[in-house]
Formats: sequence, structure tokens, C-alpha cells
Amino acid sequence: MNIFIIGVGLIGGSMALDIQGKYPEAKIFGIDSNKEHLNEALELGIIHQKATFEELGKASLVIVSIPVDVQINVIPKVLNLISDDALVMDVGSTKSQICEGVKDHPKRRNFLATHPIAGTEFSGPSAAIKGLFEGKTNIICEVEKTAFKLQEKALEILTNIGMRIRYMDPKSHDKHIAYMSHLSHISSFMLGKTVIEKEKNERDIFDMAGSGFESTVRLAKSSPEMWTPIFEQNKENVIETLEEYINNLEEFKTLMQQDNFSEIYQKMKSTNYIKQILNGIK
Repeated sequence: MNIFIIGVGLIGGSMALDIQGKYPEAKIFGIDSNKEHLNEALELGIIHQKATFEELGKASLVIVSIPVDVQINVIPKVLNLISDDALVMDVGSTKSQICEGVKDHPKRRNFLATHPIAGTEFSGPSAAIKGLFEGKTNIICEVEKTAFKLQEKALEILTNIGMRIRYMDPKSHDKHIAYMSHLSHISSFMLGKTVIEKEKNERDIFDMAGSGFESTVRLAKSSPEMWTPIFEQNKENVIETLEEYINNLEEFKTLMQQDNFSEIYQKMKSTNYIKQILNGIK
């Protein structure tokens, strides 16, 4: 089985490692615009061989793990080059524009839109982790548009590396993921920005930073090159979530100004219910 990873960073590299663990006979090829990343992936054993787009004709599976704005142009190019029985999967955090971009492609049946809900704030081949996808959810969109045999191939691989499968249409995916992922990244970036700006005048502030601050601002270490296109592609949903979030912040601020701490307590207490939701997910 010849598997090509386009983009050998955190997600693509972690998939390569997990697939090698379950399919030792698989040969992993890497394609990346960053030559240093390719060399690093080869040294770390993430890939077995460097490759080019011209070699995609021998691929059994192609995993496209690059920024979502670049995917729009790359995925049709990949579909043009693969054989009729090859599967192409993307792992992007937005789905509507990706699915729209391939809807009329002659090889649409060879493409499966997926989003593994997994990752860290780090990037590049050195960030790749064995077992990253164990117990995580993979959202698949428009599965009915993919050839049945290729669906089976994808499900076998994804479940073998430990993922749960959930199906969703692209618009619903993008709306829900704006709340569950995109908003948290924006919040983290803006918290980091606020503290950095304050630290210019109060240099002791980081000496006081505890685990709460560290965990909340963790996502601010994520790659702007990856996240800016995600926010752009999911602009309408992200703005909607921001408006609701800002309204809640404004309400909290007003209650503070009114010394209405009993109401603040009640709102925090009711929000504690999220512990039960998250425990149920686990």
C-alpha cells in the first residue's frame, strides 16, 4: 500500500506514524513545499521516501494535510493525477469550501472529506505524535459522494488507528466547529494579546502566571499560517459565535459594575454543567 502524505506536519505526520503502526507493509511517501520539513520527516521515520506530485499515480491513499486555503487548489490537482482506485482524504478544519471546490470534479467519487478532531498547539514534523488519534472523533462529510469501496477503505484505516466516526453535512460541520474549536482559538489568541500588551508596562505579570493561565492561553501558540485561512473560510460562522461570546462577556462586565455577584455566582454555577457534558463525551 503506497500512502502519500501531502503536508508532513502535526496531523499528516501523526497519521503517517499511526498508519505505519497498524500497516507495517505500507510505504509512506512525503510531499511538502518545505524541504526542511521533508528532510526532518525522513530523519524521524515519519515517511520512508520523499516524493513529488508526478508520482501520485502509484498512490493507494493520499492524505492532504495542508492549510485549508491551499487545499482548494491542491485537491483537484491531486484528483487529476491519481489512479481510478485511489482514495484522497483531506483533514482540514473547514469543509464547505473544500466540498464545493470538488463537487463537479470527474473523480469526485475518489475524494472523502474528513476532519479528525485531534491535535496540539505545535506544528511541523517534530510535533507528530504516535497515538494522537486514539479515542478521537473523525467527522466525515458527504460520505455518499465517495465510492463505496473507498468509503470502506477509509473507515478501516480510521477505525484501526483508534478513531470514532461521525457523519455530518459540511454546513453543519462548519457551524458546530466554529463553537467547539475556532472560538476557543480566537479566545486564546486574544487573551495572549491582552496579557502581552499589559506586560509591556508590568513586567512581573508573567511571574504570576499559573497553570490556569497557561492552559487557557495554550492555543495561542498555534500556527497563524494554518488558522488565518480557517477563520477566513468559516468567516460567517466565526462572526456569529464571536457576537454571542462578546454578549456574554459584556453581560458579565455589567454584572460586575452592578456588584451583582449573586447573579455572577448563579451563571458560573449553571455553566458548571459543562463538566457533565464533557465527562459524557469521554
